Amino acid sequence: MNILIIVLVVLIVLAGAASYYIIQKALARKAAILKEAETEGEMIKKERILQAKEKFIQLKSEHDRMVNERNQRLAQSEQRAKQLENNLQQQQQELNKKLKEQDNLRNQLESQLQSIERKKEEIERKLKEQNMHLEQISGMSSEEAKNVLIENMKAEAKTEALAYINETMEEAKMTANKEAKKIVVQTIQRVATETAIENSVTAFNIDSDEVKGRIIGREGRNIRALEAATGVEIIVDDTPEAIILSGFDPVRREIARLALHQLVTDGRIHPARIEEVVAKVEKQIEEEIIEVGKRTAIDLGIHGLHPDMIRLIGKMKYRSSYGQNLLQHSRETANLCGIMASELGLNAKLARRAGLLHDIGKVPDDEPELPHAIIGMRLAEKYKERPEVVNAIGAHHDEVEMNNLIAPIVQVCDAISGARPGARREVVESYIKRLKEMEDLALSYPGVMKTYAIQAGRELRVIVGSDKISDQDADQLSHDIAKKIQDEMTYPGQVKITVIRETRSISYAK
Repeated sequence: MNILIIVLVVLIVLAGAASYYIIQKALARKAAILKEAETEGEMIKKERILQAKEKFIQLKSEHDRMVNERNQRLAQSEQRAKQLENNLQQQQQELNKKLKEQDNLRNQLESQLQSIERKKEEIERKLKEQNMHLEQISGMSSEEAKNVLIENMKAEAKTEALAYINETMEEAKMTANKEAKKIVVQTIQRVATETAIENSVTAFNIDSDEVKGRIIGREGRNIRALEAATGVEIIVDDTPEAIILSGFDPVRREIARLALHQLVTDGRIHPARIEEVVAKVEKQIEEEIIEVGKRTAIDLGIHGLHPDMIRLIGKMKYRSSYGQNLLQHSRETANLCGIMASELGLNAKLARRAGLLHDIGKVPDDEPELPHAIIGMRLAEKYKERPEVVNAIGAHHDEVEMNNLIAPIVQVCDAISGARPGARREVVESYIKRLKEMEDLALSYPGVMKTYAIQAGRELRVIVGSDKISDQDADQLSHDIAKKIQDEMTYPGQVKITVIRETRSISYAK
């Protein structure tokens, strides 16, 4: 029992010692943690103070910089103001100086004018004395002598003027012939009314006028939908059994014509059906254009064309130039170029290629304000055609300088195809009317006996009376007739006026 008590006491003592040790150790650890926290707090405090100082320094430097910049701007503004003030003062001084100089100059001019007036009066007095003396010597009055002198001067001036006019005209013909041809070629289609109508209007025939009402639709909905889908103006008027499709794009007119044909045949005409049929026809036309381009290239033995170029060739089918189908014209030109190149020992395939593509600039999707030769040349460059072909396209209307032998061949063959009899249509009535007007215009001048329009209206022969018109008057008459024809008439190319004055002396030996 005593032993047990002793053991318990020992255990209690040991437990107390252990608890004391643990408590002391915890207290020491607590003190270390507190000390570490205080140290860390001091470090954080110092760090925050340093950051605050750095921020303050940064803000202060930024403020100083802004102040300096503002001061610099103010200084620059003051400097500019001073400079402007100096310039104004200098200009004011210069202006005052010029005003003084002008005053001095005005005074000098006034004095000179007074002196001139005095001299003028003296000269007039001497001239009167001389005229009186001359009248006494010549036996003619001053008015009679003046009239004689004026007539002599007029005749001399007229002769010199005619000679100068002839010289100037010959020089102008030599320098401006190429430019005039180019301008005329580009202008004919724009000023020819018949050709413009032919190239912008398509007639769609219908069986009866009842169809017109169905095409128009209720309150015009069908025709508005058709115009919006095709981009073509549809004219429904009193023309019997016909509807006019008007538009400058021949492909759009063809799409509108085929769409109308399908709609009229089908009988279902309403806006939704119109959009469906137009989309279908557009796809068909596009496929046909590509097929025509491929077939044309194959027929002519031309390979390696860009797909976009083949499409443009197909579009030529729907374009006409001066009443001549553009695709047919291009095929003719290509064949002629091939034959001519073969005869000259040149590359026939290359010549045919250039001949086929020479008018490609007339059918682009977008039409910039440039000559078609330049547009075609740029298209050929874009689609990597050979330099000879590019130059031939651009030079066939002398837009650029020729640098190879293919170019003049294309130019000549283009002219041959266009000049073929029957290739380009012309209204006979207007042609005859133009010739008659030209002859009547020349007959209206005094001294003209007969007039003849020859060479398809490109030359006018004027026969005058030798007793009524002199040689000098004949030169003046040809110039006057040419000027009047140029001002009052519309004609292709140029008109040559030839005035014929003949003097015959006839005698008989008996």
